[in-house]
Amino acid sequence: MPADGFSRGELRLLRQLNTPEKIARFLDEKIAYNKEPNGATCHSARTVLRRGVAHCIEGALLAAAALELQGRPPLIWDLEAVRDDDHVLALYRENGCWGVLAKSNYSGLRHRAPVYRTLRELALSYFEDYYNLGGEKTLRGYGVRPVTLRRFDPKVNWRASDDSVWEVAEYLCEIAHRPLLRPGPAARRRYKMDKRLYDAGLLGTVR
Repeated sequence: MPADGFSRGELRLLRQLNTPEKIARFLDEKIAYNKEPNGATCHSARTVLRRGVAHCIEGALLAAAALELQGRPPLIWDLEAVRDDDHVLALYRENGCWGVLAKSNYSGLRHRAPVYRTLRELALSYFEDYYNLGGEKTLRGYGVRPVTLRRFDPKVNWRASDDSVWEVAEYLCEIAHRPLLRPGPAARRRYKMDKRLYDAGLLGTVR
C-alpha cells in the first residue's frame, strides 16, 4: 500500500528521505510554498512531488508518505486558530516523544524536533510564532489525537491521486479539538506580536 501509485523514480526519491531531518530539508529547500488562495487545492503527496509546491496540508501529506516508507505510521495533526487559518502537520515519535514536519509560509510554523512528551506541549511550542498579518497571536486549539491517514484507505488515495483529496481536509474540520488556553479572559484576550518576532516569522515568505 505505501508504494501504490508512485513511479519508480518517485519511490527512489522518497526512500532517500529516510530520516525526519532529510524530509524537513526537502520540504524547505525543494518544495516551494503553494501561492494558490487558501482552500483552492488539496493535492496528494505524489502531485506535490510532481508540481514542487505545497501549502501546509499538502506538505503534511508528502511528509507522511515519506515517513510511511520508513515504516512509521502516516500521522497528521491539526492546529486550530481564531481569525486565521488552521495549520496541518505530519507527526512522528522517537523515544516516546513527539516531533513534527510542516510546510508553512511562516518560518516559525515549520518543524519541531522530537522532544515533546505530550501533544499539548507540542502545540504550546507554536503559540508565540502563530500569528495573522494583523500581528495577533491566533493559536487556540489542537487536535485531541493524531489522525492516521490509513483511515482513508482505500477510498481516498491521499498518496497518489491525480484528483484533490478534500476528504482529508474536511475530516480535520470535524474531529475533536482541545482548547490550548484556559476558557475565560486568557482565551478571549488578543495577544499581540513583538515587531522583531513578527518580522522574523515572515523571513522567506512567498507573497
